[in-house]
Amino acid sequence: MKTTLEIPDAIFRRAKTVAAARGIPFRALVSEALADKLRAQGDNDKKPWMKTFGGLRHLHKETTRINRIIEEEFDQIEAEDKG
Repeated sequence: MKTTLEIPDAIFRRAKTVAAARGIPFRALVSEALADKLRAQGDNDKKPWMKTFGGLRHLHKETTRINRIIEEEFDQIEAEDKG
C-alpha cells in the first residue's frame, strides 16, 4: 500500500542514511521500524503492568511476611481497644 507521511527533516535524513548504510530501500527501513514498534506495543498490551511490577515477584515472600506482622499488630491494637 502506498501512503504519504510527514517526517521531520532531521529524522528523514538520518533514516535515509541508515537505509543506505544497510543497503536497503528507505521504504524497507520504515516498514521494519514500524513492524518493530507494533510488535513491542503488542507485548505491552498483553500485560502492561508486568513490565514494571513483574520484576518485583521475588519480593512476594517478604510482602507476605510484612502483611502477617501488620495483621498481628492490628490484632493487638484491637484487643487493647476492647479491653
